[in-house]
Amino acid sequence: MSTARILAFAGSTRKASFNKLLVAAAVKSAKAAGAKVTLIDLKDFPLPLFDEDYETEYGMPENAARLKKLFIEHNALLIASPEYNSSISAVLKNAIDWISRRAKGEPMKAAFLGKTAAIMAASPGGLGGIRGLVHLRSILQNVGVLVMPDQIMLPEAHTAFNDDGTLNNERKQASIDALTEELVETVRKLQS
Repeated sequence: MSTARILAFAGSTRKASFNKLLVAAAVKSAKAAGAKVTLIDLKDFPLPLFDEDYETEYGMPENAARLKKLFIEHNALLIASPEYNSSISAVLKNAIDWISRRAKGEPMKAAFLGKTAAIMAASPGGLGGIRGLVHLRSILQNVGVLVMPDQIMLPEAHTAFNDDGTLNNERKQASIDALTEELVETVRKLQS
């Protein structure tokens, strides 16, 4: 049976990010479902704003190449995306833009094709980041990612976590468990 290899991250660089806490909770669930998970922090991959002139002059930045390699090595994505002004964060969009660039001899969108993703959002607001997830889903589907139909929204995130970073709502945790189990099972089926 094929193993789901999941690359997990939040679209935030903030230390106290609710989305980092949310993706960490999902990572535990995915590991319990039998996946091999690599959790990264986009703060460890600083990138210039995507610019074709920069790319022409200097090539792909080293951190973009490192990120792209990680994407290629995994067959699934687990993304917790903050909502900024009803969309996704600039750091997440910029990373996707750099990773999507085609290297010589590569197929288009090599880092995304054949990938399956589960998406989620945490927000201190009442909608839980759903408006940003609409944009994230659209972007990922456009670059060839199969995005799971279900998604997690965590409203009032400032009250949703215990001091140790775990969720204090069993129903929300059960929803995360169900989504990650579905992601792992879908990847297994697609890879076999």
